[in-house]
Amino acid sequence: MAEANSVQSRSSYSGEYGGNGGKRFSHSGNQLDGPITAIRVRSNSLYITGLQVRYGTVWSEYVGGKHGDLEEIFLHPGESMIQVSGKYRFFVKQLIIVTDKGRKLTFGEDSGISFNAVPLHPNTVLRFISGRSSTGINAISLHWDV
Repeated sequence: MAEANSVQSRSSYSGEYGGNGGKRFSHSGNQLDGPITAIRVRSNSLYITGLQVRYGTVWSEYVGGKHGDLEEIFLHPGESMIQVSGKYRFFVKQLIIVTDKGRKLTFGEDSGISFNAVPLHPNTVLRFISGRSSTGINAISLHWDV
């Protein structure tokens, strides 16, 4: 019977958190380059303006606007993102990422409607993101898997 469990999907997704505007993006193909190893987040005093995620050693396409301050965080070897929370209104205003090594990475402004995203299944981690962007990150979804 253990074999039947191994083929069951352990994937889940959380979202979409944010406003209605922007153009769709998805990193679903990027996860084939490997696990998430780093993230770049650009933000100004109002919201998250842009995002870029590194899968394995390959950076995704940058999404969002070009204004605001850019922060780049690298995960430690073997470290994974296990929770993403934050705030939104018409744009994603704040992202708080928690890793399985106990690190808490905070980007953006502490205002708006709160969200908290965690995987549905145990031992699953953030595998890729999707959402909508324009001059900023309008909305974000989190996709979890083993």
